[in-house]
Amino acid sequence: IVYYHASAGASGGANFAIGGRIAGNLDARADLMLVVPTYTFATPVWGGQAQISMTTVAGKMNVSAEATLTAPGGAVLSRNASDSLTGFGDLFPMASLRWNDGNHNGMAYTQVGVPVGSYQVGRLANLGTNHWSADAGGGYTYFNQKTGREFSAVAGVTYNFENPDTNYRNGVDVHLDWGASQFLSEQLHVGLVGYFYNQISGDSGTGARLGDFKSRVNGIGPQIGYLFKMGERQAYINLKGYHEFDNENRPAGWNAWFTLSIPLGSAKK
Repeated sequence: IVYYHASAGASGGANFAIGGRIAGNLDARADLMLVVPTYTFATPVWGGQAQISMTTVAGKMNVSAEATLTAPGGAVLSRNASDSLTGFGDLFPMASLRWNDGNHNGMAYTQVGVPVGSYQVGRLANLGTNHWSADAGGGYTYFNQKTGREFSAVAGVTYNFENPDTNYRNGVDVHLDWGASQFLSEQLHVGLVGYFYNQISGDSGTGARLGDFKSRVNGIGPQIGYLFKMGERQAYINLKGYHEFDNENRPAGWNAWFTLSIPLGSAKK
């Protein structure tokens, strides 16, 4: 179970050859709850541990926008708009395989975005994407139980299909998520987290009137995690936050994640 809060904004503008200027500002705030039921297979698959999961999203999105047009003579025309939506987002089924060799751990995954979330053409606030997507990648974790040092990195590639209502298709993007931490005790660890997002191919479709419009954004921030007993099983909570920077054609701000991992079923004897 994950609670996600984000506050981000974007601004841009352009000057006209005959004089005058148009400028716009966008502010967005999201409060979402992600529920990710996961099943782990007891029998090894290709020598690894297989998992399947389904991410569901629900929550609220608030968006406001302002546009200002300045004429060559100095006259100013300004318009404000805002929108709010409470509903459900898309579904994200995922399958993964994990391997362990002492301090070294590997992982491969594939995920699909199923466009069933709340979406309406022309709205500022939407929780659904209204298009299919496919994502695949792999990861590595180094964890030394003697020193309590841990480092993880997961890289992936996302392919987006066209939005049929807008005839717009986002380009292919690559993303890297990483985290490093030090255990201060058997239960508590602190460290840093970060991510890199970069679009490697341009947007396309008849709706892409701004051209390829490639985007990127990076983030970095602190994290803290704690392991605790829940009956005979081990549960986990984690709090992490990101400050975003070096953004292009994409909103940037900050976001925070609070994760609670609850073990279900009976404990192994």
